[in-house]
Amino acid sequence: MAAPVMVKYGIVGVGMMGREHLINLHHLSSHGVAVVCIADPHVPSQQLALQLAESFGWSLQVFSGHRELLDTGLCDVVVVSSPNMTHCQILMDILNHPKPHHVLVEKPLCTTVADCRKVVNAARKRPDMLVQVGLEYRYMPPVAKLIEIVKGGTLGQVKMVAIREHRFPFLVKVNNWNRFNINTGGTLVEKCCHFFDLMRLFAGANPVRVMASGAMDVNHKDEIYDGKVPDIIDNSYVIVEFDNGSRGMLDLCMFAEGSRNEQEISVVGDIGKGEAFVPESIVRFGSREAGRDGVQTLKTEDERIKYNGLHHGSSYLEHLNFLSAVRAKGAQTPAVDLHDGLISVAIGVAAQLSIEKGRFVTIEEVLDEHNSEASY
Repeated sequence: MAAPVMVKYGIVGVGMMGREHLINLHHLSSHGVAVVCIADPHVPSQQLALQLAESFGWSLQVFSGHRELLDTGLCDVVVVSSPNMTHCQILMDILNHPKPHHVLVEKPLCTTVADCRKVVNAARKRPDMLVQVGLEYRYMPPVAKLIEIVKGGTLGQVKMVAIREHRFPFLVKVNNWNRFNINTGGTLVEKCCHFFDLMRLFAGANPVRVMASGAMDVNHKDEIYDGKVPDIIDNSYVIVEFDNGSRGMLDLCMFAEGSRNEQEISVVGDIGKGEAFVPESIVRFGSREAGRDGVQTLKTEDERIKYNGLHHGSSYLEHLNFLSAVRAKGAQTPAVDLHDGLISVAIGVAAQLSIEKGRFVTIEEVLDEHNSEASY
């Protein structure tokens, strides 16, 4: 069998997450991929990426800006892993560039609904390009197994989805950009779009309204950057109501390092219940009829994963899936599309607004459908 045609990648933003993509793509090199160029204005990040690439036997062209990278025509696929607030302009430049580039953009798609809509509308004019949003939690083996159980009907009609993330505080990023809502979109956009995406997937429905309570109670309060104290919340409860009558709840705490699992997901239907635990990689499920004694426990793994990395192998599987879509040349759509990215951001924005206003916020209010060309 002939070797597949090499797919050449460029990475825009080679901070911590960009270098994580670089490592994942190295572990996919047997599938006919190579990173050939990077763009980042931050020289120390460039140097760290170059050291990694050299250890992989890859020679990279380095640019300080994404437009220079695009103009060279060196790559077929662009991974956008720059700070959140830069996503919109970078995506618009890619989508408006004469040469088509397929795109994998890190979550969140953008920091505001308006910017997400702008990207969605621009992408409609580029049927020659695939854009996938990096909501890779779908690919974590225990989460993927729970999705399979739910979609298989084992639990019946889903009524409730509860997701708990109890973890460590936000990591330090270049120039501390992730300490401020204006840059991130807010914690419930930046971090929690993953979970709102999963809620929508489990519920098999679209969100209607959101109620949240949260604050910055412990973390970052003694930090000052350019005279400003961070404003990102470190804990929250969020309730999401869906148009089929189901409900989702997020329990977020970012000062809970003393946790056995970082994520615990519970999905309850009218005939059964399923749970997933990360990083234990355990799934439990049972039926109302069989009761406690009938609960089954599975240890989940995915033999395709060659590198676990920061997200338990999900980034590797995300790249494997997107590469398949790229190679299908239009016959396969991205598994996580721009609409998924838009709605995950919209729920997060609604939650942030709910905390600010102290009331339920409707998704229609956030999407402002009457003034948007992007259909919901």
